[in-house]
Order: sequence, then C-alpha cells, then structure tokens
Amino acid sequence: MLHFRLSRALKEICKPNVRRVWRNNTDETTVAGGRASSSRRALCTQTDAANDKRRKAGILPSLEDLLFYTIAEGQEKIPAHKFTTALKATGLRTGDPRLKECMEMLKITLKTTSDGALDRHLFKKCVQSNIVLLTQAFRKKFVIPDFQSFTSHIDQIYESAKSLSGGQVADYIPQLAKFSPNLWAVSLCTVDGQRYTAGDTKVPFCLQSCVKPLKYAIAVHDHGTEYVHRFIGKEPSGLRFNKLFLNEDDKPHNPMVNAGAIVCTSLLKQGVSNAEKFDYVLNFMKKLAGNEYVGFSNATFQSERLSGDRNFAIGYYLKEKKCFPEGTDMISILDLYFQLCSIEVTCESASVMAATLANGGFCPITGERVVNPEAVRNTLSLMHSCGMYDFSGQFAFHVGLPAKSGVSGGILLVVPNVMGIMCWSPPLDKLGNSVRGIQFCTDLVQLFNFHNYDNLRHFAKKLDPRREGGDQRQQQSLEPLDYASLQQELALTDKVWKKVCPETDADTSTTVVYRMERN
Repeated sequence: MLHFRLSRALKEICKPNVRRVWRNNTDETTVAGGRASSSRRALCTQTDAANDKRRKAGILPSLEDLLFYTIAEGQEKIPAHKFTTALKATGLRTGDPRLKECMEMLKITLKTTSDGALDRHLFKKCVQSNIVLLTQAFRKKFVIPDFQSFTSHIDQIYESAKSLSGGQVADYIPQLAKFSPNLWAVSLCTVDGQRYTAGDTKVPFCLQSCVKPLKYAIAVHDHGTEYVHRFIGKEPSGLRFNKLFLNEDDKPHNPMVNAGAIVCTSLLKQGVSNAEKFDYVLNFMKKLAGNEYVGFSNATFQSERLSGDRNFAIGYYLKEKKCFPEGTDMISILDLYFQLCSIEVTCESASVMAATLANGGFCPITGERVVNPEAVRNTLSLMHSCGMYDFSGQFAFHVGLPAKSGVSGGILLVVPNVMGIMCWSPPLDKLGNSVRGIQFCTDLVQLFNFHNYDNLRHFAKKLDPRREGGDQRQQQSLEPLDYASLQQELALTDKVWKKVCPETDADTSTTVVYRMERN
C-alpha cells in the first residue's frame, strides 16, 4: 500500500498544495520532530525553483502518479470498479461527502471512456481534488490502518451476539412493542470517517433515552457547564431512571435520568416556541450525523405522550421543587421531551453521531465543528458514569467506555479518539438495556484494548487495531521519506518504478519531504 508522510496541517487547510522538496539525507539543516524550523522553511524556499524544473522534467513523481501505479499494479489502466473496491477496503465510502468532487469527476470521466477504465491522465484528473485524503487512506494512515482485518473481527462479535435469544421488547410504550425481536444491527464510524455496518442498519428506530446525552451536549454547547449544572447534578443516582427523587440540593441527580433530562430539555433554546426548539435540536442532530438520516416518528410521540403518566408526575414534582428556569411552561417542556425521545435515526446515522463525540465535536465525514470540546468532555464523562441505567457501574467496570442505552434497544457507544458505534436490538434485559448490545460491547473490549484503562503499551493479551505508536497520525513534523524504502514498501519492480520516477535511482540516498501550504 502507498505510504507518504503528510503534515497534520491537512486538517486545517481546505485546499492544500503539496510541494516536494528534494534534499540529501546528510543535510545538516534538518531539524527532527515538532514544527518545521526556520532553516527548513528557508531550504524549502531556496529549492522551489529547482523543484519546478525537476517536476517539469518528470523527476519528481506526483502523489497522483504514485497512487495510480500502486493501484494499477503495473498496468497502464485502472478499471473504475478496481479503484472503488480498493477505496472501500480502506473503510471509506464512495458516498463520503469529502470525496464528492472525486466521485463526480469519476462519473463524468467514465462517460468519455469506452472500457470503463482510467489511464494515468484520467485518474489524476479524478483524484487530484481529494488527493490528501486518498493518500492517507491508501497509505493506511487512518486510525484503524488494517480496516478489513478489524471488520472481520467485528463480524464475528456480531454473529456471536446474534445467537442470543433472551430479553423482552419494551411494551410500556405501545409503539415500541411493534418491533421484531429478531432485528439486530451494528454500525461504526471512526474519527477518520471509516465506516462499517452489519445487520439491519438501515431500519429507522427512535433514539429514546439515547437522545439524553446529545441534548445535554447541546445545552452545554449553548450555555456552558456552570449554567447547566445550576439546575442538574453530576452524580449517579443509584436508583431507577424514572424515580421521583432529587439530590440533597433538590436537583435531579444527572442529565441521564428522566428528571434530569426533563430539566435539560427546559434549557434548550429558551424563549421561543416548541416548534422552533424542535427544529433547532433536529438540525443540530443532523449536523452531528453528518447530514445522514435523522427523522421523527409522530406515532411514537403520540404513543409516549399517552402512556407518560410517570413523566408527568416527575414534571409536577420538578415544578413543585422549582427545578426549572423561571417562567418555564412545564407541560410544554414535557411535550418537547416526548418529541425529542421520538427522533428517529438508523444505526448508520447514529454511529456518525457517536463518532462526532469520539472526535472531539468534529463530524468525521463533514469536517464541521458541531459541538465544543467542553460539551464533549462533559457528555462523555456523564455517559461513562450514568449512561447505562442501573447497570452503569458494571458497564464502566467491564467495558470502560462512555455509552448510553435506550428502551428502543439502542446503545450509543463511544471509543474516544477512535470511533463511535451504535448497536440496536429491541429485546431488553431486566435493567432496560439491549441484550445483544451489551454482549457486543463486552466482547468488543475483551478482544480489543479499547477499555479506557487498558494499557496500550503493556496489555499484550488484547489486539490493538490502531497503528503502532497510535498518535503518529497527529504528528506535525515534516518527516523525510527514503525513495529506496518507498519502492520496497510498495513492492514495485524496477520497471514500474521507472514509470513512477523515470530519472531517479532508487538506490541513492535521496529523500523527499512533503510540505503543506495554502494556495
């Protein structure tokens, strides 16, 4: 696979220009690690003119050419399906918003070919707008480098959980009782936008309590931690999620139980109508999901409202204890609370929501900052301690990851800085958590070192799907790449190498540095 050293600056630059600097390994001006030194910048400037000449002469290969010959494996053309198949093997989807220009150009270009194949010129035309992302993908510089191997393990864990038959589908909300107990789906999205799904991942279902951490994140994003926690505590309650019980300060214990979630709902977009509040939250959810499916089930909303006597009782108790901001219409807030629980997602779209939390508030597939770091940190902290009903302590002990379950059968799981996962299967255990979902999460952490307290260096009994030295992809240094090593790494024959770099001797000690600059 293709390997290059690329600066992390690509995350900050919308349209980067990749320049290649030719120098010798023994150059005394090189400063290792960290940011590019002033001497290196001077070297880059001094050699620009020489580089232009070499580039025009065909001495310096472009990233596009190297990518072409890596995929082509010595052939003069690449069938379009071979390119897209290789792309999917990295975990990227052809529908990824970041690859929109590439895919559109590919469709246009294929209309001009008779055999559905791309020569080097046409390939370069298609990929040049997204070359940095594609280079990362084919160089295996995503957070899960060997994605196919990783997903083969995910399939095994999925199939193991699929065989479970225990649990009961929730029926206290009549609309939820209509779902088949055989439905079972898992979707994941990494912080680099690698995607994988298994099972019934396109079936819409309501978030129910999985919406609680998301609306808490919105509240903190809009108002800040101090304001939100004037009204809501931060401690696990040790009681059922729907108890009429407050802490010693007459506040709900945390935003993951019903009392706290109802108060949290009252903090959203204060001073406007319920319609405006709902639209605001729904649009926020769509941004969290990278504009993938987020809908609304009116049938579930009506069903939940009609069967919501306990939540009305909690609402009146909260009103009596003056838990709401001044001027709050409690009945109106309960309506909005039921509506937000009835927001629909699929496993696929919800996994992107979880990945946005895993990625510090940036949506992996759009690159948009959706939630600020303070809100993400708070949300993950409370999910870790309070997110799994009365099973939260056990889950934190055995799985060690932030998660939130819902009575529709969903479990929103976050592996910080790695990925987001949504498991969904309607049958619940006696504590209200998805039977298959709990098994999947447990097996996942038994196999991989994803538990928050697994030691990444010394815990040899578990697999580490991340690359060795996991933070390398975030380094900002401009590291040299030896051409001889590159040829060996790509397993290119001398004949193919000469096509890539026709006037370069692969045995020389020459190196290349890639520098990111604004256009």
